[in-house]
Amino acid sequence: MFSYTKTYFFTFFSFIILIILISFKLISFQKKTKKNLPPSPPKLPIIGNLHQLGSSPHRSLRALSKKHGSLMFMHFGSVPVLIASSAEAAKEIMKTHDLKFASRPKLKIVDTIIYGSNDITFSPYGEHWRQVKGMAVIHLLNSTRVQSFQHIREEEMNLMLEKIKKSCDTIVDISELSFWLINNIVCKVSLGRTYSELKFTDLLERFVHVLGLICIGNYIPWLSWIDRLSGLDDKANGVAKDFDAFLESVVRDHEHKRQRMDGGQNDKDKDLVDILLDVQRDDALGFTLERDIIKAIILDVFAAGTDTTYASLIWSLSELIRHPRVMKKLQQEATEIAQGRSMISEKDLEKMPYLKAVIKETLRLYPPLPLLIPRESMHDVKLLGYDIPAGTQTVVNAWAIGRDPNLWDEPEEFRPERFLNNSIDYKGLHYELLPFGSGRRGCPGIQFAAVMYELALANVIYKFDLKLPNGSKDYYKDLDMSETNSITLHKKSPLLVMATPRF
Repeated sequence: MFSYTKTYFFTFFSFIILIILISFKLISFQKKTKKNLPPSPPKLPIIGNLHQLGSSPHRSLRALSKKHGSLMFMHFGSVPVLIASSAEAAKEIMKTHDLKFASRPKLKIVDTIIYGSNDITFSPYGEHWRQVKGMAVIHLLNSTRVQSFQHIREEEMNLMLEKIKKSCDTIVDISELSFWLINNIVCKVSLGRTYSELKFTDLLERFVHVLGLICIGNYIPWLSWIDRLSGLDDKANGVAKDFDAFLESVVRDHEHKRQRMDGGQNDKDKDLVDILLDVQRDDALGFTLERDIIKAIILDVFAAGTDTTYASLIWSLSELIRHPRVMKKLQQEATEIAQGRSMISEKDLEKMPYLKAVIKETLRLYPPLPLLIPRESMHDVKLLGYDIPAGTQTVVNAWAIGRDPNLWDEPEEFRPERFLNNSIDYKGLHYELLPFGSGRRGCPGIQFAAVMYELALANVIYKFDLKLPNGSKDYYKDLDMSETNSITLHKKSPLLVMATPRF
C-alpha cells in the first residue's frame, strides 16, 4: 500500500513538473516568435478589415494611414495584407527587398479570365514568369520594336485630328475619340488590324470592371458561395469565354495568313501575334509556348495598353482645360517645336520638357492603377523595423504617395512646373512617383505606352483650343473630375468639349 501511494505521488509530482516545464517552454517560444507587426486598424471577426475599404479603396486606405502610419498591417478576411503609403516603404518593398516581394497572390477572378494567371502581370514569381517576361522584353517591348510601330501611331493620330476638325461646330466627345485612338494603335500593333465594333468595346469594359470587383472567395474561402450568389463568378466566366473566343479567332487568322504567305512576311510588318507565333515555332525560349499562354500575353499587352493609357490621356486633357495658364504654356511649346508643320512628330517629343512635366504631374495625381497590383512576400522579412511574415499580400498605394505632403508642396494642386529642372521620373527609379510600379514586377511596357500618350497629348493641344460646351468661364469648378470605382482610375463622366482649330 505504501509503495503504491509513494509511486502515485511521485508520478503526480513528475506530471506537475512536466506541465510547468512545458508552460515555460511555450511562453519562452511565444516570446521568441512574437512578431513586431506594423500598426493595425481594429478589425471585425471573419471579415477583418474588408469593411474599411469603402467604394474608393485608395482614398480609404490613405485616410487610415494618416491615423495608423504609412505601413499598416491589415486582414482582408483571413489574408494578411501589408499597405504601404510612403515612398520610403515603397522603396524597401520594390528595391531593398524586391526579390522577397516579387511574387503575386493567387486571385480567383484573375485565374478565371487570364488563363490561370499565366500572363506577365499576374503570374507568380518563378521560371514561367521569368521566361514570359524575358520574351516580352526581348521580342515585343524593346526600343527597336516600339520604334518600328511609329507609322501606325502617326497614321491613327492623323485620323483622330481629322475627326475632331470635322466636328468643330458640335460638341466633341474627346473621351470616345481618345479611346479609339489608343485602342486602334494597340490593336494594329498587337493584333494586326483595328476592331471598332461596339461589342468589342463592351468586352473590354466588362474585363476591366470584373478585375476591379472584390472577390470574397479570395479572402474568406468558405464564403466563396457569395461570389456565385452575387453573380461575380458568372460575370468572370462570361468575360473569359467571350475574350477567349475573340483571341482564338485572332490567332487562327494569323495562322491562316502565315500559311498563305508561306513564311514570306517582312519582319517590319509583323504584329505582336506574329512575333509570338514565330517564337513558338522556333522554340527559342527552351520551353513550350502553349496556345493559352500566347493568348494570355496578347490579353495582357492589349488590355493594359489600351485602358491605362487612354485613362491618363483624359486626365491630362481635363486638367489642362481646368488650368488655362498651363494649357497656353504647353501650346506655346508645341507651336515653337512644330514650326508650322501640320503635326508634331515623335522625334519632336524629346524637345518638349513642359509636355513631359504635364504628363508627370498627371501621373502623380492620377496614377493609372492607384493601388498597384498586389505582391506577395515569399519569405519572412524585416521591413522598416517591422516583421512581415511570408505569404503577406502587399499593396503599394501609389495614389497616396503621389499626394503625400511630406514629398510634395501643395500636393493637391496641378502644377507641372514642379517637374521642370527636376530629375524625378515615372520609370521606376524614383519612389515618390510610381504610376507603373518598380523593380522586378514593374510594368515592362512603359516605353510603349509613353510614346502614345505624349504624341496624342502634344498634337491635340497643338491643333485645337478646347473649351467646355456650356460656355462656362469657371472651368476649374464646372468640369466634373469625379472617379469611377475600378481597378483603373478613370474619369467618371466623358470629357465633352468644343474644339476650335488654332490654325
